[in-house]
Amino acid sequence: MGKQHNKVIKRSRRKQYLKRKKEQVKATIAAAQSSKPAKKVAKKAAKKAAVKKVAKKAVKKAAAKVAKKAVKKTAKKAAKKAAPKKDA
Repeated sequence: MGKQHNKVIKRSRRKQYLKRKKEQVKATIAAAQSSKPAKKVAKKAAKKAAVKKVAKKAVKKAAAKVAKKAVKKTAKKAAKKAAPKKDA
């Protein structure tokens, strides 16, 4: 009768395991539903930060371009002044 008894025990342990799993899934779903607003807020904050980062990069790029142009202009002027005048 040992095998029959083992089967009964196995079955009852399996039932308990499945019950625990079901409760775990229910708890996970409940937690996900309760934290949805928090997730949305976090998502919005992340999005805002990303937009700010992109904007900062764009501003830096523009400033670098302007600075580069200014340097080129001053270099040209300095070169003109330093260059000897040709007699025509």
